[in-house]
Order: sequence, then structure tokens, then C-alpha cells
Amino acid sequence: MGKIPIHSLYAWQPFLAAGSHLAGSLGEGKERQKERGTLVSGPPWGPQEPEAAPEAPAGGYGGRGGRVMAAVWQQVLAVDARYNAYRTPTFPQFRTQYIRRRSQLLRENAKAGHPPALRRQYLRLRGQLLGQRYGPLSEPGSARAYSNSIVRSSRTTLDRMEDFEDDPRALGARGHRRSVSRGSYQLQAQMNRAVYEDRPPGSVVPTSAAEASRAMAGDTSLSENYAFAGMYHVFDQHVDEAVPRVRFANDDRHRLACCSLDGSISLCQLVPAPPTVLRVLRGHTRGVSDFAWSLSNDILVSTSLDATMRIWASEDGCCIREIPDPDGAELLCCTFQPVNNNLTVVGNAKHNVHVMNISTGKKVKGGSSKLTGRVLALSFDAPGRLLWAGDDRGSVFSFLFDMATGKLTKAKRLVVHEGSPVTSISARSWVSREARDPSLLINACLNKLLLYRVVDNEGTLQLKRSFPIEQSSHPVRSIFCPLMSFRQGACVVTGSEDMCVHFFDVERAAKAAVNKLQGHSAPVLDVSFNCDESLLASSDASGMVIVWRREQK
Repeated sequence: MGKIPIHSLYAWQPFLAAGSHLAGSLGEGKERQKERGTLVSGPPWGPQEPEAAPEAPAGGYGGRGGRVMAAVWQQVLAVDARYNAYRTPTFPQFRTQYIRRRSQLLRENAKAGHPPALRRQYLRLRGQLLGQRYGPLSEPGSARAYSNSIVRSSRTTLDRMEDFEDDPRALGARGHRRSVSRGSYQLQAQMNRAVYEDRPPGSVVPTSAAEASRAMAGDTSLSENYAFAGMYHVFDQHVDEAVPRVRFANDDRHRLACCSLDGSISLCQLVPAPPTVLRVLRGHTRGVSDFAWSLSNDILVSTSLDATMRIWASEDGCCIREIPDPDGAELLCCTFQPVNNNLTVVGNAKHNVHVMNISTGKKVKGGSSKLTGRVLALSFDAPGRLLWAGDDRGSVFSFLFDMATGKLTKAKRLVVHEGSPVTSISARSWVSREARDPSLLINACLNKLLLYRVVDNEGTLQLKRSFPIEQSSHPVRSIFCPLMSFRQGACVVTGSEDMCVHFFDVERAAKAAVNKLQGHSAPVLDVSFNCDESLLASSDASGMVIVWRREQK
């Protein structure tokens, strides 16, 4: 299947065949595996394919001591995952057990200390062996790459299940949220120029001033800080339909939600083990395009291609209210007003942004505005006074938001690139403790992740720098890492059409790539950190959600 232009993609259904699945169906749960006696055994079909001895690639991303996110063991697992759909097509539970066992063995062998050259040679040989056995890999969107598995399961745990309560990284981290800058953007810009005028061009974190806070956090690099121990869990209850959005609850380590083009939203709990799908919210008659948690996590708001938004109670999964779009158009994105969660902003396929009162179900007077194209992305600044909206024509508009009335006033327009859809906008008042730089992170279909500086009270944007990713047609999203860094550097994370999760240091002038995660077998659409950054969730166009666990120090 070829790539679909994003302006016609918001029928969204082309994601159905966007790629083969990480583990086929990832069929049986842990209890069923225990019953079968296959939970810790090796592959039932014997040593038909060699086991791994992995490591970090030369010139790859990395920290010291072999703590490298794009290590060879992860690359080998990614190759295995992409071929996994071809293994025993009538017995998906074998594919599930196989990929789980491979993950365990590869992580164990990663500690063996084999020479890097030998490990890289193994990766090449393994790829050749799998290619000879199953044929060359199909393109992610091809029909052959689409899994034909029959048995589906709501969850499959790949790595050892552990309770996070004993994780020292998690203790004392709750409550860290985006800091709200109370001063004006002009004042912040003046302070930045006065205090950091000697920093290198494009720098975000001043290298000299960051030394003290780096010492406070420990002498670890950004690469080490964002090293991951591998897949902790895989949710596949939405396999066959794209999952365009995945989000952890606010200030929460273990609650996760994701929406799907199958028309449902899943609420998941990661602790106590094993991770489970608590409930599935059903009611939309077409795909769910976006959702958001309220500040207190007691409700969720969702938007759908069925031209409605719904308000849900997270406690019991009940639909509190269904609100039709004022224009009767497909709703493509939503966000809560950060200070007043009674107001939600939605964007639709008829180029309009609307401020909705979710208590009354009515549009706020003066709270509507028209863009040049379909509204694909929305983001407030932390104080809630500025709203940015991106459309499928390549424009980003800023709006002044009246806190008292909910009225929108159009302020500025930036054409990122004519005809290149803006699929994600993420705002941040502080990039790090040393850099009070109001910033905007933007995904557009330019094969680049763009970082802009907010230079005034009206949301005027100035391009700071860009990072190479693969994105030409899919609605890929990105985020700032939630904790302000004590280190030299500030990290952003993005999905990509190359089926990887990419980490970039926005301060590093050269070789900004910090790490990447491999394991998806379809374009990665969204990423989300929990509040203390101990877990990262990523979703893809095949319906798979992977939860990655950060490496414990």
C-alpha cells in the first residue's frame, strides 16, 4: 500500500494496513501461558534461528558502560519483530512466546561483553538468515507486511514483571510538572538575551551555567539518563486499527490511555502486575482521532470522525455527555484549557477551531475562528493565555485566549511550509532550569522535527533548529520530556515513519540524536512519558502500544 497524502488521510482509514505487527497477534496472556507451560521455555520449534549476542553499533547513540538505547540487541529484536508475522501464521501464540523469549535472551547476552565488531557481524548475518528463510522484508504499508493473525489478546508482557514501587528513580518525583512562567514573553526574551548573550548560536541550555545543576543531578550524560532496559509491556487490544494518541494521566506513573480508529478508548493500569486494560470506552461510531485527560484525571474528552466529542468519567468509563460538532464536521483534535478545565478547544475538518463548554455542551460565544485548512493540532501555553493551532495546509496560527470569557482573538500566522500538514504542536515554558525559553515543538510532513522559540506575547515564532526524522504522510507527534533537566541538555522525543522512537538533545549543536528505540513494525504515531520519566509509551499505525521501561541506575 502506498503512502496516503495527509490531507486525504483524515478519513484516517488508510492506517488499517500500515504495517506488520510487532509480534503478530501477541496472542496469549501470562496466565494462559502458565497453563500451557510455555511461559519461560524456549521457542517450541527448536533452534531454527540462532540466538543473539548484542551490543551498541559503532558510531551509534550512546552513553558509557554500554548503556545505549540503539544497541545491537535492540536492532536484532526489531528485525525479529518485523519478520515475526511470517512465523507459524496459524499459531500466533508461538510468535508471542518467541518474541518474548528473544527479548529475554538478547537482554541477557547484552551483558556478556562481546567485541562490538562481532556483534555487528551477528546483526548482519541474522538479517541475511531471516531474509533467506522468509524472503525480503515488505514495505511497512504493503499487503504482505500486514499480519494475518487470528487470535488476539489485550496484553502481552515481554519482560519480567516488576513493581515500580521499589524503583528509586520514581521516589520523590511526583508533582514535577511543567513550570508556569508568570512573566510576559517579552520579559523572558529580554532576560534570556541579558543573561545568556554569550551562549553559542541556537543554544538552549547555557553550557557554563549548567555545570552546577549538572553536579547536583550526578555526572551522567543525557544519553545515560534516557537509556531504556527494553520493552516492559505490549498492549495490542487495538491491533488492526491505528492508535493515533497515547497519554499517561497527569502526575501519574501507572495510568495510561490510548484511542483507536476502531472507535474506542482503552484505560490501562500498569501496576500491580500484570498490566491490564481496566476498561474500554465505547460509544463513538467512527474512529477516535484524539483525547485528553483533565487536570485531575477524573474525566476524559475525546473527539471522533463521527462529528462528536464525548465526555467520559475515568472512574467507571461512563459517557457523561455527547456533544455534536457545531459545524457537523469530523473532529480531529482537542485540548483542555489548562487553567479552566470546564473549557475544551476542538478542531474540525471544516477548518474551524471552537471553544466548547463541556458543562453546558455549548460553543462559547466568540470562541470560534477559521484556519486555512483542516485543524490537526492544538496546544496551549502553560498559563493558558496563548493557543496555537496547526492545519493541513502547513500553517500555525496563534490566538489570544480571554481567560474570563473564553473568547479567541487571532494574533499571528506562521507558514511552516506551504502544503505540509502540521500534525503536532507541543508548547513548553521552560526547556530546562537554566533556559527559560518559551518554546514550541512542531511536527510537519517535512522529514524534520522543528523547534521554535516564542518571542512575544502574541505567540510569534522564530525557528530555533530542526532535527531529521522520517515523516512525509503520517500524523506523527512529539513531546518535550516532562522533567526539567539538571543536566547540560534538554531532551525531546518524537515518533517517526521509520518505525523508531527518536530522542534529541535540543542544545547539542552537532549529533543531536541522543537515543532511539526500535521494536515497532509500523510508523510510530505518538509518544508519552509518565510523570517521573520511568516509563515511556509509544503507539503505531498498526494498533500496537509499547511501554518501555527506563534503565535503573
